[in-house]
Amino acid sequence: MSKIKTIARAVALAGVAATFSTAVSAACSNQGSLDARYCDADNDLIADIPTDSSQWLDPETLIFAYTPVEDPAVYKEAWADFLTYLEEQTGKEVVFFPVQSNAAEIEAMRSGRLHIAGFNTGSNPLAVNCAGYRPFTMMAGDDGSYGYEMEILTYPGSGIETIEDIKGKKMAFTSPTSNSGFKAPSAILKADYDMLPERDFEPVYSGKHDNSILGVANQDYPAAAVANSVLGRMLSRDVVTDDQLVSIYKSQTFPTTSYGVAHNLKPELQEKIQQAFLNFPWEGTTLEEEFSRNGEAQFVPITYKEHWDVIRKIDAANDVSYSCS
Repeated sequence: MSKIKTIARAVALAGVAATFSTAVSAACSNQGSLDARYCDADNDLIADIPTDSSQWLDPETLIFAYTPVEDPAVYKEAWADFLTYLEEQTGKEVVFFPVQSNAAEIEAMRSGRLHIAGFNTGSNPLAVNCAGYRPFTMMAGDDGSYGYEMEILTYPGSGIETIEDIKGKKMAFTSPTSNSGFKAPSAILKADYDMLPERDFEPVYSGKHDNSILGVANQDYPAAAVANSVLGRMLSRDVVTDDQLVSIYKSQTFPTTSYGVAHNLKPELQEKIQQAFLNFPWEGTTLEEEFSRNGEAQFVPITYKEHWDVIRKIDAANDVSYSCS
């Protein structure tokens, strides 16, 4: 069976199965901010695994997607060795699905077409509440340190030396669901500098962090807010150079991309997937080759309730709603 046919069959089966997995028992004791199709009886802020085994999914082919922070083609190869390991640990075929936007990734999991994913920092709350996403790990260094910072970039000679100099100019964001590409800088500009989009500067949207970084480097945007983890990888690949960019702001450290599963995968399968992440041998792999550029060397356990607390606070400051549409 061809790869294309395999994906199509997996997507079709997942879509059919998803129609049987959306009902939540009327006896659900707690829903929190989750969509009505999910339950959070244990109050950990993520969707519970269905108690009714008839609602569990055990697909022949697992679909994996990585957050679209950069060109998906770059990451299909980077994840190749890990996905081979995941196949060995689960006994299932695993297919890399190159999503083009955060919204498309969330919708793919919500509709049952996506089983395992890496969601970027800002997308996590929407993925958790609207798609039944259950995050359990993220990348970290050998010493257990993790995270990235939001930086606001400009280019030499732009006339921008401080945040206030952005007034009256264009400011590039990535997308409204991105923490470092939109939500964090919006909250910081408002709270610390009394600067609002439209009133004080013209907001534009590039779609992705690499687009914003390239836009500043090529002097298409006077300023842009980006994740410096993406910037670091682009610098290490010589996509851009240090002399093309100037950083005028660096935030506190935020949690990085989380990895997790759809809530209604069979519990035993969820456990196998989780152990595959946490036990993956990094050394000499394509994953190490790409992500060691940021100093990342392992997957570490996380909880959405604890590690995404600061992100939920940023969302609250921005009046972000987790309602699903």
